[in-house]
Amino acid sequence: MKRNFILSFIALMILGTMVCSGVQNVENKDRDKRMKWFRDAKFGLFIHWGTYAIPAGEWKGKIYQGASEWLQERAQIPVKEYELLAKDFNPVKFNAEQWVKMAKDAGMKYIVITSKHHEGFAMFRTKASRYNIIDATPFKRDPIKELADACKKYGLRLGFYYSQTKDWHEPNAGGNDWDFKGDKPDNFRKYLDEKVIPQVTEILTQYGPISTIWFDTPGFMTPEQSKELADLVHKYQPDCLIDGRVGNNMGDYKTKGDNKLPTGATDIDWDTPATMNDSWGYKKSDENWKSVPQLIKAVVEVTSKGGVYLLNVGPTAEGLIPQPSIDRLQQVGKWLKVNGDAIYNTKMSPFTIEPNWGMVTTKPGKLFLHVFDWPKNGKLELLGLISKVKKATLLANKKILKFEQKEDASLKLNSLSISIPPAPTDEVVSVIALDIEDEAKVDNRILQQPDGVITLNAVQSEIHKGIGESKIRKDDVGILDWLKNDESVSWEFVVAKPGTYDVSIASFEVKRGSGRNRKIIYEGGHKLLITAAGQELHFTTDNEKKNVDKPSPYFEDIVSTNGKISFPGPGNYGSK
Repeated sequence: MKRNFILSFIALMILGTMVCSGVQNVENKDRDKRMKWFRDAKFGLFIHWGTYAIPAGEWKGKIYQGASEWLQERAQIPVKEYELLAKDFNPVKFNAEQWVKMAKDAGMKYIVITSKHHEGFAMFRTKASRYNIIDATPFKRDPIKELADACKKYGLRLGFYYSQTKDWHEPNAGGNDWDFKGDKPDNFRKYLDEKVIPQVTEILTQYGPISTIWFDTPGFMTPEQSKELADLVHKYQPDCLIDGRVGNNMGDYKTKGDNKLPTGATDIDWDTPATMNDSWGYKKSDENWKSVPQLIKAVVEVTSKGGVYLLNVGPTAEGLIPQPSIDRLQQVGKWLKVNGDAIYNTKMSPFTIEPNWGMVTTKPGKLFLHVFDWPKNGKLELLGLISKVKKATLLANKKILKFEQKEDASLKLNSLSISIPPAPTDEVVSVIALDIEDEAKVDNRILQQPDGVITLNAVQSEIHKGIGESKIRKDDVGILDWLKNDESVSWEFVVAKPGTYDVSIASFEVKRGSGRNRKIIYEGGHKLLITAAGQELHFTTDNEKKNVDKPSPYFEDIVSTNGKISFPGPGNYGSK
C-alpha cells in the first residue's frame, strides 16, 4: 500500500544564515520575575509609524518594492530632501484611546511602537535632535505620551522600538551610503553619545513604567556597546525587558527573524514580529493581507512553540489604522474571547513536534489540543501522551467527549483516541481541553502519525560533521551550512504501519540582506543520498513546488518529491 512518508529537512539548502538575535547568557536571579508578564501575555501589538506614512511606499510617481519604512533607503532619497516630509506630517485623526482599546479588544496584552525607526525621526518629545514630532511638524503633540496615558487607563503595557545603529539622518550612524558612509561611519561613538543614549534615556524617564525596549539591527555594535545600552535600560527601569536585537546576547529574550517561526517548540523566551500584510509602515499599494485564519493559527502556533506573537499595524499619515487591520484584529479578538484559556498563561507544547492536525498548549493538569484540521472520521488521535487523561471537553461549549487510551507494548507506543462531533466548534481552530494527572508526560520519539506520515524535522536530528573544517549545524529553524559531501544528518523513528512511502524534502527559501540589497536565495539541484530500512534513494532537489499554505506565509517551504522507501514491518528505524 502506498503512503506518504515526509522526510522534512527544514532549511536544508541554506548556504549561510541570518544573524539571530540572542538571549543574555548571564545568570540573573530576578529574570524570571521580570519575564513573567511576557511569558503570560502571548500576544502584543506592534505599531510602525513615522513620516514614511506620507509617501506610503511611493516616491516621485514610482512605487518601490518592500516595506514603506525603507523607502528612503530603497529610493536613496537625500536627507535634506527626505526631512521635508516632516513639515507635512500632521496626523490630526490620531486617537490614542481608540488604538489602545482596539488592541485590548483584540486580546493583546501590550503595545510596542516605533519611537525612532531607521529614518531617524523621533516620534516623541526629545532634546537630543530637533528632527522630532514636536519641533519639526505642525502636529506639535507627543503621541507617545498620549499612548502611555491610554495604556494606563485600559490596563495594557507599553514598550518602545528604537533603531540604535541605523539612522539615515545622521552621518555617524549606520545605513546611509548615499549621503554618508553607510555601515562604516567615522565616529559611531559620537552618535551613541549625542543621540542614542540621550533619547533612550528620555523614553525611559518621560512615560512611566515601560514594558520593553525593542532595539533593532545591532549590526556592527560591539559587546561593550550592547551591554552599555542594556545597563542604561536597567538603570532607569530595572523591570523593563530588552529584546535580543540589542545585540551580542545582551537581551532578555530572543527575537526571531521578521515573520519567522521555529520548526518545533523551543524552551527559551522569544517573540516573533509579524506583519499583517507585507509592509510594516503604511503602504497604500499593499493589499496582500493575511487572512483571519492565518492570523489565528499564527497566534496558536507561536504560543504552542513557546513564543509571543507581536503583530503589526501601520497607521496612515492622518493617524488612522487601516480598516483591514481593524477588521482582522476584531475577528482574532472574538476567537480569543472564547478560547483564551488555551492561550494566555500557558506553556509551550510538551511535544517537540506538533501533531499533523494542529498544535498543543499546556497548563498544570491540562493539555489544550488546538485542532486546525477537524477529522472527518469522528476520531482525533494523539500519539505519545503518557499522562493519564481524566476528562476531555470542547472548550467552546464545555461538552464532555468520550476517549480511549491505549499502549502498544511491542513498540512502547501510547495513543489517545477522542470521539468528536461531526462539525468543529470553530471554522478555523477548535480547542479540546484535556484534564490530566500532574504535569504532562510525553514520548518525544519521532512517531508515525495515524495518517501514515513520518516527519523528520531538523530540530530532532543528529548532526554528523565531516573531516577537517565542518560548519554544518542546526538551530530551531533548520539545518544550516551543509556544505560538504562527508557531512550527514540522521534520525531514529518509530513505524507503526508498514508499507511503501513517498519521500519528500522541504527546504526554506531564504531571504538575505536588507533594504534594496535583500535577495531571495535558493539553489536547486542539490544531490542527496537517503538511506532507510536498508535501502538507498538518490535524490535531487528542485524549487518548482512551494508550500505556502502555512500560518506564516513567508520563507516558503520548497518541496521536492522523488522516490519511495518501503518499511517491511512495524518497529524502530533509522534514516540518514
